[in-house]
Amino acid sequence: MIFSSLLFIFRFFPVFFILYFLAPRRAKNFVLFLGSLVFYAWGEPVYVGLMLFSSVSDYCCGIFLERAQAAGRERRAKGFLIASLAINLALLGFFKYADFLIGAGNACFGVEIPLLGLPLPVGISFYTFQTMSYTIDVYRKKTPAQRNFISFGAYVTMFPQLIAGPIVQYKSVAKELEDRHVTAKGLWEGIRRFCLGLGKKVLLANQAGALYELIGSRMAGGLSVLAAWIGILCFAFQIYFDFGGYSDMAVGMGKMMGFSFPENFNYPYVARSVTDFWRRWHMSLSGWFREYVYIPLGGNRRGPGRQIFNILVVWMLTGIWHGASWNFLFWGLWFGFFLILEKMWLAKVLERLPRMAGVLFTWLVVLGGWVLFSCTDTEQLALWARALFGLGGAGLWDRGILYELTSNAGLFVLLALGATPLPAGLCRRIFGKKGASGEKTGWRSVCETLWTLFVFGLSVAFLVDDSYNPFLYFRF
Repeated sequence: MIFSSLLFIFRFFPVFFILYFLAPRRAKNFVLFLGSLVFYAWGEPVYVGLMLFSSVSDYCCGIFLERAQAAGRERRAKGFLIASLAINLALLGFFKYADFLIGAGNACFGVEIPLLGLPLPVGISFYTFQTMSYTIDVYRKKTPAQRNFISFGAYVTMFPQLIAGPIVQYKSVAKELEDRHVTAKGLWEGIRRFCLGLGKKVLLANQAGALYELIGSRMAGGLSVLAAWIGILCFAFQIYFDFGGYSDMAVGMGKMMGFSFPENFNYPYVARSVTDFWRRWHMSLSGWFREYVYIPLGGNRRGPGRQIFNILVVWMLTGIWHGASWNFLFWGLWFGFFLILEKMWLAKVLERLPRMAGVLFTWLVVLGGWVLFSCTDTEQLALWARALFGLGGAGLWDRGILYELTSNAGLFVLLALGATPLPAGLCRRIFGKKGASGEKTGWRSVCETLWTLFVFGLSVAFLVDDSYNPFLYFRF
C-alpha cells in the first residue's frame, strides 16, 4: 500500500508550497507538474512512466482530434477519440482486471493460467477517468484542446486529488490552469479546509476503522447480532470520514494553489432515499457516469425499459470501477436494484412517509451495501451476513461488544453528529457572522483560527501516536 502513514505528507508539502509560491506565475504549472510527479514517485516510482504515457497519448489525441474537426474530417476525429478511450481503458483493464479475468477463466474452464500478480497503480481509476473526460469534451467542443503539455500534465498529475479524487473534469479547471490567483482569504480557507479534512480522517475515520478491525478479528469465533451491526456501522463511518476527509484535504490544497475542485460529499447519511444518497455521496463519480455513460445511453428519454437497462449498465460499471472482485459487482447491482425500485414506484411511497422513515430505509440499504463492499472474500461475506440476522450462533449480544459500546460511547456520538450538518451549522453561527465591513469580527476570526489550530494539533498528535493510518480509497 502506497503511503503507509500520513506523516510523509508533512515532509513533502512545506517544500512544495514554498517553491510553488516563490515561482513566477508562468512557472507555477511546471512546479505543480514536477512536484506531482515527485509526490507520486515517492510511493509508486515504477508507474510514473505509465502516468506520463497516459498524459502524452491523451494530449496528442486531443490536439489531433481538434485539428481533424477543424478540417471537417469528422471520421478521423472520431478515430482519435476512440484511440484515446481505447488506450485509457486498456491500461485500466490490464492493470486492474487482468488477474480477475484470468481467475474467472481458470474457474470456468478448469485451466491453470498463472496470475500476473501486478500491483495496482495507485489512482489509475481516477486519472484515467479524468483524461477520458478531457478527450470526450474536446470532441464535443465543450473545451478547446490544451496546446501546452506542461499545463496538461499538471492537470493529469495534480497531486492533491490524484490518488483518491475528487474526479476533476478538465473543463472545470481549464481557465484556472491558464490564470489563477491565490488571495489571503482563499489561502486561509484552503488551510482551514485541509485541517478539517485531516481531523475527519485521523480523529474520526481512524478510530472507527480500528474498532471495525477489532470486531472483524472476532469473526472466526462468531459475532453476536449487536456486534455485527456495530461493526458494519463502524465501517460506514470509517469510509465516509476517510474518503470525505481526503476530499476535504484535496479541496483545501486546491484552494491554496488557486484551484476550485468540485465538492464530493454533501452529508449523504441524512439522505431520505437511495437516489438522494447518490446525489450526496462521491458526487464527482456519480456526475462522471451520468454525463459520460448514462445520458449518452439515452438516460430516461427512451422509455422505462431502456431507462432500467441504462441504470443497470451504469451501476455494473460503477461496481466494477471500484475493484476487480465479485463483491464490487454485486455492490453495484445492489444499489442499481434499489434505484430502479425508486424510479418505478418506491420514491413516491418514501415521499409520503415521515422524513426519518426515509432516512432509516436509506441507512438499511446503504449498510447492506457496505457489507458487500467491505467483504472481498465470499466466506467472510457469508459469515457477516449470517451474524447480522442472528444466524451466527453467538446470540443477540455479548460482553465484549457491550464493553466496546460503553468505552467508545463518546466516539459514537461524535461520529453520528459529524455525519450531519449540525456541527457545520454550529460553526457558522459561532464563526460565520460578519461585521459592517463584510469581514468577520475580530474575536470570531480569532476563535476560528484557534479551533483550526486545535484540530490540526490534535490530529498531528494522534498521527505520531497511532500507526493505523490507511486511506481506503487508495486501493481504487
